[in-house]
Amino acid sequence: MTAQVMQPAPDFALQGYDRTSDSFKDYKLEDFKGKWVCLFFYPLDFTFVCPTELVAFNEALGQFEERNCQVLTASTDSKYSHKGWCDADPQLADLKYPMLADGTHKLSSDYGVLKEELGISLRGIFLIDPEGVCQWLAIHPLSVGRNVDEVLRVLDALQTGENVPCNWKKGEKTL
Repeated sequence: MTAQVMQPAPDFALQGYDRTSDSFKDYKLEDFKGKWVCLFFYPLDFTFVCPTELVAFNEALGQFEERNCQVLTASTDSKYSHKGWCDADPQLADLKYPMLADGTHKLSSDYGVLKEELGISLRGIFLIDPEGVCQWLAIHPLSVGRNVDEVLRVLDALQTGENVPCNWKKGEKTL
């Protein structure tokens, strides 16, 4: 089953790298029940656009936490590659959210972002509500990074539980 808006998000259980404790850990979607989850995929470790996204999400992490939202990232790289990249790239030295290792490509496939012929993920992003339902998704091509402010805007809109107009921002009137 591929992830779809207003449907249960595909479950997962896999390992990842936690930079804050410099350790490998097991992660399951159910571990985050009761919280929003922002799961974003990127193509590959040791690339050009990817670290700009990882850094931008890290810089905005406090804003996600204020919204009761756990940030997770994933690629088809191994947990060892994730650790090696964080060790090698000073920009990633203080990454504060888990990096999931999708070595089997099942997670990327289940979320509909696997570029099979390359064995990598497109830039998919998913907002999953506290009950485990996918409420929003966007998929970008390999060459285009995402806008973290837009992800936060959509999260704010979803958390109102109301209809919101185009270009709505937190604090503005809903419909």
